[in-house]
Amino acid sequence: MPVSAETVSDEPEELVRFRQQWLEELRSKKKAAPSQDASTSSAAAPPASPEATAPPHSPPAHHHTQRRLSHARPSSPPSARRPSAVAPAPIGPALQRAIEIYRNAVYHEQRSELDEALRLYRTAFRLHSNVDRAYHMVEEEMLRKATASSDAAGPPKAHHRKTSSGADAVDALVQGMQNVDLSSGRVPVAHALGEGFVTGTLANLVSSWPPNLSFEAEDPQQGVPIRNIPDELLMIVLRMLDHTALERFARVNRKARVVTLDASIWRPMVHRVLKPPQIPEEEELETLVLKYMTDYRRIYIEHPRVRFDGVYIAVCHYIRNGIGETAWVNPSHLITYYRYLRFLPDGQVLSLLANEELSPQQVIPLLKPTLRTKGFFIGNWYLEGTEVHIEDLVEPGGSDMRYSFQMILDLRSRPLGRWNRLDFREYDSVHIGSGEATPLALKNERPFWFSKVRSYA
Repeated sequence: MPVSAETVSDEPEELVRFRQQWLEELRSKKKAAPSQDASTSSAAAPPASPEATAPPHSPPAHHHTQRRLSHARPSSPPSARRPSAVAPAPIGPALQRAIEIYRNAVYHEQRSELDEALRLYRTAFRLHSNVDRAYHMVEEEMLRKATASSDAAGPPKAHHRKTSSGADAVDALVQGMQNVDLSSGRVPVAHALGEGFVTGTLANLVSSWPPNLSFEAEDPQQGVPIRNIPDELLMIVLRMLDHTALERFARVNRKARVVTLDASIWRPMVHRVLKPPQIPEEEELETLVLKYMTDYRRIYIEHPRVRFDGVYIAVCHYIRNGIGETAWVNPSHLITYYRYLRFLPDGQVLSLLANEELSPQQVIPLLKPTLRTKGFFIGNWYLEGTEVHIEDLVEPGGSDMRYSFQMILDLRSRPLGRWNRLDFREYDSVHIGSGEATPLALKNERPFWFSKVRSYA
């Protein structure tokens, strides 16, 4: 159907010129090289920019394509062009800025900084809607250039891939673990009596020391009286100390460290502490000793245990609203109360709930099974792994009791010291008649922290 002059005159001049150029280009392609060369040329030519990949129905992309075809037409026919000569158009400053922000967002995401990564992703997509495609195209182009340069330079001696700081840290950690020598897991230690073995972190350190060690004076002009004491007599003296005093003495020098590693010193401590309810009755102590390769010191320090030489104290707070003299003033009262837990070796546990009127200095000397006061309970306890189970908490001497209490706490070591914290996991009220347990709220409860008491040791 022929097009009338009125219809042509109504169309924009730029659109008419674009249609004529498009028709001329189609005719020239048909008269040019064979179809095979034309298909190869069209398949090898990459897109000029991320904007050119936009869908046809998008008005900004269509206008950009139209302007590009009308003003950037090559002077030579299509048959004279080669695919390798086609280069992508330079990226605009706005898109470069968006790609840089997108790259920073990827970096923060790899470091698990998700809030910052999300903020940067949003900023990048506000600057350009196709920034993700442009970023991947730029990365692929950089990788292609790096591969081409490495191929031209010849086979390298070692291939190094650019990774993030998190991946570098993981690679360094793996390399460090490969260099760790685990062959000396059990190293004999010089000793006078008993079986002295050290494992774990001290193994490599002690194995590097000379076999003949002695106490040396810091000042050569002064003598060392402890050098005259035989090791057998020194061992008897060390058996009378607790673990804290032993470790302080071990920090004097190498000789002191080696002497305190003797199994005859730590074995009585392990047998005195690690027995039911610290360990299950079916678990034999010999099995536990073999698990730690007869290193009694390591058993005493690293194996979970409830401490008997002190008391666990939790300081709790809550806010109670008061009543003022006028409607304009409503006071709030900060209420402080204390929870005490003292574990006994025979499987009993003493629990006391006291207010701030009784300070810990006043309560600790009185915390015994013979105590009779409000908020005092006696129950039973046992340890399973790192879980402390407390059951049958009742008031002593009570005749008409309907409820008892039970707790489950997590035993932890932090920040300094060993097994010095108890975290609440469950706290239930148990009906004695039916055995039904009702969970109690733990809103105001705080962890228990261990406090050593000399009179308890």
